[in-house]
Amino acid sequence: MYREIKIQPFQFKSPYLIFLMAIMGVSLSCSGTRITSSWRDPYTHIHEGDLKKILVVAWMSDSTSCRIAEDEMVQYLGGVGVASYRYLPVHKIKWNTAEGNQKLKDDRFDAAITLRLIEVDKEKIYTPRQQAHYPEYYRDFGRYYYRNQMYRNVEPAYVVSQKFRVETILYSIEDDQMIWSGITATYDPENVQKLTREIAGVIHKQMIQEKFIEPESSTK
Repeated sequence: MYREIKIQPFQFKSPYLIFLMAIMGVSLSCSGTRITSSWRDPYTHIHEGDLKKILVVAWMSDSTSCRIAEDEMVQYLGGVGVASYRYLPVHKIKWNTAEGNQKLKDDRFDAAITLRLIEVDKEKIYTPRQQAHYPEYYRDFGRYYYRNQMYRNVEPAYVVSQKFRVETILYSIEDDQMIWSGITATYDPENVQKLTREIAGVIHKQMIQEKFIEPESSTK
């Protein structure tokens, strides 16, 4: 069942941890993505360069999307990220055991970041009738016409929008525990790459606001 969201009429007028540190210098436009909830370990604070190796894991709608998301996230790591599909299958280990965690430590992983697609919602958005002034060049058509046709109408319409909810969790391998988590909502992403980039951007901003990470410039 669709949820209906009403938009007010308007007038028309004439873009962890090293994962985050790597994207700190990149200005991303994240207008289509927002954080709906987040949690952080109050006793953990990260400085740039603290982590040297991060495992990236993604669970999307299919294996291809998982790999694309992991590769996109690894790009931000600048040499310290490792996609899980390139690492985990190579080792015949049960990763939910102490042996699995020890293997990650032995291979010098400092952290793991996971992205999991929770759900995709469809929302039916109603846009009511709108009125707007004609552009300036309409004035030359004739005073009388302009005076009597000051406004044009846009008929009301329904538009279906898709909302992707993704859970992102950051784990400390050394302490074997979660240190940050958040849920994001993204409307109508163009592709998996754009979805991942936007999530990275809003998470980076949120962690700085929470003082969970400290930018390099603030340590000088």
